[in-house]
Amino acid sequence: IRSYRSPETEGQLLTSFVQYFGDSLGRKIKRMPLIEETVMPGDSLLTLPVVIIGNGPSGICLSYLLSGYRPYLSPEAIHPNPILHTKLEEARHLSIVDQDLEYLSEGLEGRSSNPVAVLFDTLLHPDADFGYDYPPVLHWKLEQHNYIPHIVLGKGPPGGAWHSMEGSMLTISFGDWMELPGLTFKEWAASKRRNIKSDRVTPEEIACYYKHYVKVMGLQKNFRDNAYITSVSRLYRGKDDEDRSQLNEDISAQHLEMEDGQKSVTKRNWEIRGYQRATDGSHVPFCLFAENVALATGTFDSPGRLQVEGEDFPFVLHSMSDFGAAISKGKLRGKADPVLIVGAGLTAADAVLCAYNNNIPVIHVFRRRVTDTSLIFKQLPKKLYPEYHKVYHMMCTQSHSVDSNLHSAYTSFPEHNVLSFKPEMKCVLQSASGLKKILKFSVALVLIGSHPNLFFLKDQGHSIGHHSNQPITCKGNPIEIDPYTYECTKEANLFALGPLVGDNFVRFLKGGALGIARCLAIRQKKKHELIQSGDGGGDGVP
Repeated sequence: IRSYRSPETEGQLLTSFVQYFGDSLGRKIKRMPLIEETVMPGDSLLTLPVVIIGNGPSGICLSYLLSGYRPYLSPEAIHPNPILHTKLEEARHLSIVDQDLEYLSEGLEGRSSNPVAVLFDTLLHPDADFGYDYPPVLHWKLEQHNYIPHIVLGKGPPGGAWHSMEGSMLTISFGDWMELPGLTFKEWAASKRRNIKSDRVTPEEIACYYKHYVKVMGLQKNFRDNAYITSVSRLYRGKDDEDRSQLNEDISAQHLEMEDGQKSVTKRNWEIRGYQRATDGSHVPFCLFAENVALATGTFDSPGRLQVEGEDFPFVLHSMSDFGAAISKGKLRGKADPVLIVGAGLTAADAVLCAYNNNIPVIHVFRRRVTDTSLIFKQLPKKLYPEYHKVYHMMCTQSHSVDSNLHSAYTSFPEHNVLSFKPEMKCVLQSASGLKKILKFSVALVLIGSHPNLFFLKDQGHSIGHHSNQPITCKGNPIEIDPYTYECTKEANLFALGPLVGDNFVRFLKGGALGIARCLAIRQKKKHELIQSGDGGGDGVP
């Protein structure tokens, strides 16, 4: 077995696992080939209860709950929904994690299709969709005995994709809707002496808040930055698993296996492979084993593409960060030709505003009619989102159909598709009627959404969506989950939350963390009971 050794990286990983499980497991931990290139599945190895892939708000919130933080109904709290409040009063002595989430969420309505997401949101932001600013009805307690060992793997610092978003734009949601449990955004801003001038804040501020949250909540030991996953595969380690397609997680059906003379519950485990990028830029491979894997990767990995001729030319960009970099480097200064922006969502609108504010002329191409009721601008109040309604007003009033000539600052092309990009920096458009146009541009920016990149899963995760054998997308084909546990219905011991299950907004993804935490807490309790009833105890990971 060939090893790649990095004293700093290996030391950090091993030290963290010693902290998790105590000195009694030190021998087993040191035997675990975290930094080995080759690992035999049959080896006796330490298995983590949970590995979380993704360190954005979804992964952070799940780590918070798995670390033992528990929400209780506040003594003085009265929820504005009398039926829900009556249910909460029935079990006031229990944390929400220990209550029947299906019972509590019954009858609730909200802007998520996941009932637990709606439940947790109304507990944290009661009647927010009606314009009220009621305080949460929950207070939090740290209960160390509820800690479930886990590790959170992310490519960058805690906060995920928020660190790579355009820093000068305002978020679509209010600052307090972006916050995580136990630390309000306003408290953080005050502690950092930041002057928050608007209820809406910038992605840069949100990214800093998430990074600080992990530190102030004491979650750092669970997080590993600069970690890139290359594969997540299921291991069948049970000796009596004759039917390997049967993925029933019923804990009572699990068997006790002798390990180092002690009894422990052996489950069907996951193998997680990847590498950690060291400070000198080198790649240090690692291999982890987990009983459960939680997918919290979001959907910003792979920008949507038009799949047309010429889209790979270097002057065709697919992200706001690339566009911002081109502007800051002066690449568009003095260009006579306009920038071509494709898309009708908020990111495309951000790009229009960015170009407009930098005196760069814009050609704006999108497929929908300006009167289409599904356009996001139709769902945003004008008073709260004036800049987006400014873009929408231009889309309606400065279109090529209104005036056959291009406007000096902005011209929209509603109901047009891009057919191809040409080497001489020209674009071929086609209208709904079939009429083709050729336009010259300085740089093209395709902003038509993004998709998760689950390449590390078998078949890129196509088998776990609502529509089998199709790519996972937030809107069209999210991962199919149990609505109360967030476990994948087609793959036991695999969980998903956040945009992967259709919850794009931070205020709703927290419900996924609640559902997963409750499910795992129940299973941990059953596992302890099973070990105790098996005459054992032992050194199996709890």
